[in-house]
Amino acid sequence: MGALQRIALLLTIIGAINWGLIGFFQFDLVAAIFGGQNSVWSRIIYSLVGIAGLINLALLFKPAEELGRTEPKATRT
Repeated sequence: MGALQRIALLLTIIGAINWGLIGFFQFDLVAAIFGGQNSVWSRIIYSLVGIAGLINLALLFKPAEELGRTEPKATRT
């Protein structure tokens, strides 16, 4: 996994936590930190999280070999 994919994964996790807070507690952490949903900084964060989600969407369709994972081999006993 490259650096861009790791950053995208981190941003996606941040977005998921924010959505969880909104769903469970009606609290938007990004808006609280950056000055409301309509502030420039909040919109930048929301945009970056959205782009990160699109980058991570591409990971769904990559073969396991490209991701560095291999299928477990059957062992004999």
